[in-house]
Amino acid sequence: MEKRESVWKAQSNLPQFERLDGSRKTDVLIIGGGMAGLLCAYFLQKAGIDYVLVEGRKICCGVTQNTTAKISAAHGLIYDKLLRQAGEERAKLYLEANLKAIQSFGELCRGMDCDYKEVASYVYSLDNRKKLEDEADALRHLGWDAKVVDTPKLPMQTKGAVYMEHQAQFHPLKFAAKIAQGLTIYEDTFVKEFKDHTAVTDRGDITYRKVIFTTHFPIDNKHGLYFLKMYQHRSYVIALENAKDVEGIYIDEDMKGLSFRNDKDLLFLGGGSHRTGKQGGCWQELKEFAHQYYPDASIKYAWAAQDCMTLDNIPYIGAYGKHMPDGLVATGFNKWGMTSSMLAAQILTDQILEKENPYAEVFNPSRSMWKPQLAVNGLEAVVSLLTPSKPRCPHLGCVLKWNSAERTWDCPCHGSRFDAEGRLLNNPATGDLKRK
Repeated sequence: MEKRESVWKAQSNLPQFERLDGSRKTDVLIIGGGMAGLLCAYFLQKAGIDYVLVEGRKICCGVTQNTTAKISAAHGLIYDKLLRQAGEERAKLYLEANLKAIQSFGELCRGMDCDYKEVASYVYSLDNRKKLEDEADALRHLGWDAKVVDTPKLPMQTKGAVYMEHQAQFHPLKFAAKIAQGLTIYEDTFVKEFKDHTAVTDRGDITYRKVIFTTHFPIDNKHGLYFLKMYQHRSYVIALENAKDVEGIYIDEDMKGLSFRNDKDLLFLGGGSHRTGKQGGCWQELKEFAHQYYPDASIKYAWAAQDCMTLDNIPYIGAYGKHMPDGLVATGFNKWGMTSSMLAAQILTDQILEKENPYAEVFNPSRSMWKPQLAVNGLEAVVSLLTPSKPRCPHLGCVLKWNSAERTWDCPCHGSRFDAEGRLLNNPATGDLKRK
């Protein structure tokens, strides 16, 4: 029987930090101790900025421990789309920002025991080679020497893949354990509310000059309209023993497709994805694929991840909202949390230091909301709010759906999740279910 936890969690011992004990002041408060929050703290400390990071549970206990830890600029077939919809300048800046993030990981990981490895990335298609040729043309137009290649290492037939060299993979929790050493962090310190530059916790108040939200989904509903600008998406992973090495990182250009990467003697097979609160293939889809294509393999680990998806497939990094000038946010990483965490930390650190960052405008959270996905998100919320059923999510009142694969209550509107007893698993909700 496989272990229901990620490989990273099973193999790691993260440092532990004390709870906040009493009130304090700081220049910068970081809320959320995943990879983005830790990297923000790391860069602010290097810059000599007074900061405090608070985490409601334990560092990296949420999305970070469940990533597949690909460090890549190959985010599906995004560059052809960006060229057409955002223009050459923004597409080039998006590519440059992600390539710089990969380079920064390489520099930080040098000499560090975190299983960092440079690999090639492949975005494949099962049925449409023209899409791949268009993406390779777009990348070449932006200055990257991309090409379409065959995929002999994959077990099934494809129409090829867009190939990008000099991408990477690593062990995220080994990396986090190293960079967290010496940082000012309080664990088990849950922020309940905000009052005029003060974060209220059950262990004391923290007064700040600036605040950075790295809580995965932003927890303040009064600003930024993130509950309309994003939805959440679940995907599933199994780690197989006795499966062939695919020698790189692979993703399907179709968001409902499969991903592949190796970690030493294990093959990670990802997929079964669905919008949180909806139905999907889950682990069963992956097990059926493994049975067909890797009949001699056995499953050692199985876990699931959750990702915030934006209206235009570009993260929201920068000012929290027009009417919250002292708040900054990093969210909406669209399944590329490791690369996006690094570029977010670099952009937000520059903004704290009041330095111009060449990539900041591309990721500005206040950019136009008028995208087709906005109507989908709004309709999902309206339908759920009008459904006369219980239980309901304490975030904004949507009806929760039972996830039989994981035995959880999931919100189809904004992605909050609760276990069978009503305990909070994923935000933006900030408390447990009130069950009668």
